Order: sequence, then C-alpha cells, then structure tokens
Amino acid sequence: MEITGHTILISGGSSGLGAACVRRLVSRGANVVIADLSEAGKTLAESLGSQAAFAPTDVTSEVDVQRAIALAVQQFGGLHGAVACAGILQAERVVGRDGAASLAAFQRVINVNLIGTFNVVRLAAEAISKLSPGPDGERGVIVMTSSVAAEEGQIGQAAYSASKGGVASMTLPLARDLSRYGIRVVSIAPGVFETPMMASAPEAVRKSLAEQIPFPQRLGQPDEFAALVQHAFENVMLNGTVLRIDGAMRMGPR
Repeated sequence: MEITGHTILISGGSSGLGAACVRRLVSRGANVVIADLSEAGKTLAESLGSQAAFAPTDVTSEVDVQRAIALAVQQFGGLHGAVACAGILQAERVVGRDGAASLAAFQRVINVNLIGTFNVVRLAAEAISKLSPGPDGERGVIVMTSSVAAEEGQIGQAAYSASKGGVASMTLPLARDLSRYGIRVVSIAPGVFETPMMASAPEAVRKSLAEQIPFPQRLGQPDEFAALVQHAFENVMLNGTVLRIDGAMRMGPR
C-alpha cells in the first residue's frame, strides 16, 4: 500500500514503538491518528502539524476506538490502515511468596494486549472495508504487535506471553477472514527494544536481556521496529504472517 496521502490509526502511539511508527509514517507522507490514553499523544500530534491528530483512547473501549476512527474519517477523509501497539507488561510467578498469582492482573493483561488489539482490528477493518480498492484489489493494511515472548516466555511472563501468543495466533485467521475485502494483516514480534516500558526494568534485567542478543548485542531502537512496519505496509505480499525482529535473540528462562 502506498503510504503517502493515506491515513493510519496507531494505538499506543504516544510513546515507545507506537510513537516511532507515528513519526516514521508521518515523515513518509501519511496522516496519522494517535489513539492513546496518554496526553503525550496530544503533544506529539501538535509537534507534527496537520498530518497528525490525537484521540484519547482506551483500546478496550468500543466507544473510544470508534471515536478515534471517526476522527480519522472526519479529519482526513477515511481510514486505510491501523498499527496496534498499545500494550502493558506484567511479571508475576504463578506461585510466589504471597501465594497464587493475581487473577485480576492476568485478566487485565489479556484485556489490554489481546482483546484491546482485536477491538482495534475489528473496528478499523470495518472502516477500511468501505473504501474503494486500489491496485491488486487492496483496501488497507493492519499491523499488530506480538512479541518473542509469544514463543519464549520467561519466568513470570505467563500473562504477557499468553496475550502476545494470542496476537500471533490470530494473525493468519484474521488475514484469511479479511482477504475478501483486500485487507492484509501482519504481526511483528519484537525482541527487547529501548522503550519507556523497558526503561522501568532494573539495570541487571536490561543487561541480561541484551547479553542474550547474538548481534547486534544491544537493545533494539524503536525506529527499527517502525521501519519494519513501513515495509509491511508497502510490500503487498506480506500477509498472514508473524515477522520477528530480534537480532537472533531466543530468550532464556530468566
């Protein structure tokens, strides 16, 4: 899909991987709606000028996501794609010092990372399906964010791995389902990247993770993730697949 002149909704676009996608896609000529709870998204949108808009959005809310999509249609004339980056981390052993893991915490991670992603996908796909098809019959592209933890979850990552594994597992059925509308679906599974989420981790944890990356032996940069998102939009043969971007990392148990 041609990026220039098209409109893309980015959930979790206020910081980290999402913000990198916002900046890169705007620099390539896209209009972008930043759908996020953080007011930092408003500041980012204002810094980017007329190509960007901010919509306060809880991805688990049907009303919020519909409102963000309506903003895309009203301000930019339509919606051609979505990048689902909104997500949360949670680490807890199944049985710890205080007993069994919190069921409420597990449910929250699933609700935001998996159900929230599907909520964005289903509503964005509905809006995209109303467009006239372009070359190859394509109407739009949806990119979801999985994780290498979907395959190599570490100790304490049961909730996070389950949520990201769900995203990876629904990639192909979503692509098959939406193929009739000319909508492609791709997931990206990043390794360990320099994001605000990772910045909160203890230095010993960050160092341990970096040492597990064969090359380059460092944490990934958000724009490297955004570059792969851009390619997913531009390469029409990418569909129904999960793309790893991890420096050949295979996470150990801790």
